Amino acid sequence: MRVARVMTTDTSLDTDTSPDAAASVDPTVGTEPARTGEFTTLDALESEAIHIFREVAGEFERPVILFSGGKDSTLLLHLALKAFWPAPLPFSLLHVDTGHNLPEIIEFRDEIVERHNLRLHVAKVEDYLDDGRLTERPDGIRNPLQTIPLLDGITENRFDAVFGGARRDEERARAKERIFSLRNAFGQWDPKRQRPELWNLYNGRHAPGEHVRVFPLSNWTELDVWRYIAREQVLLAPLYYAHEREVYERDGMWMTSGPWGGPREGETVETRMVRYRTVGDGSTTGAVLSDATTNEAVLAEVAASRLTERGATRGDDRVSEAAMEDRKREGYF
Repeated sequence: MRVARVMTTDTSLDTDTSPDAAASVDPTVGTEPARTGEFTTLDALESEAIHIFREVAGEFERPVILFSGGKDSTLLLHLALKAFWPAPLPFSLLHVDTGHNLPEIIEFRDEIVERHNLRLHVAKVEDYLDDGRLTERPDGIRNPLQTIPLLDGITENRFDAVFGGARRDEERARAKERIFSLRNAFGQWDPKRQRPELWNLYNGRHAPGEHVRVFPLSNWTELDVWRYIAREQVLLAPLYYAHEREVYERDGMWMTSGPWGGPREGETVETRMVRYRTVGDGSTTGAVLSDATTNEAVLAEVAASRLTERGATRGDDRVSEAAMEDRKREGYF
């Protein structure tokens, strides 16, 4: 059973739930239910994440948050804003754009950046394909092509701490990650160099050229994420809620047509009520049939599901048993 870590940091900023305070973090926030005074699991998870953000701000010189517009990175950004409120966010954002992202996600990404007056770096896979540094894969999936643009973006901007939204409940490669995960000068993960994290002590020591991946959501589950989104009224991209969409079925997932190709011969486009549980490259991320149009309905759906979100909707994770482990070693996350 997972045990959430209870932090003892000063959370005076975190518990300011007045409408004005909440609206400063996100204009859509302001309907959080009154607190009962009980310190809940969500409070503990929030406190841990805020502690990690502040720890990184104190230990590193050039942190950055990976922000794709997906629900986990949106939650990550919400927690980061809360950690430093009312001061501006001391980090910039980095997105690796595959060129095959769903249009709604790019629109949402840009809307959030503008709303909070943030600085966004974009590393484009298309640039690497255009000049020959990368070539298209035979299967057309671009998610695995993100690694080199990501590592180049980290090196060129001299980022020394990189926040990611990975959670241990997503799949096996993420399950063994530390919260502070050291990457060598080539951006690669070496299990022999990972440090123990006892009593919530994080070791950010790294040599020049190395960096540390930081995962404040490590101890969250998908259900925790949705409970917190509902509690804080965090604004998400509309793709996460059920809507009518023209899709076609492939390998048990409902795919959207786009510049990434499809439907193939024998695949029929039809209008269905679907929603996305996770959002990645359009060539490999599918939707699930759903009628959950509200946070409460999504919560009920997630609680009843026997498949993880990645297991249900990410074709790139199905390439091989060790697909994500291999990409982790290369420096993808």
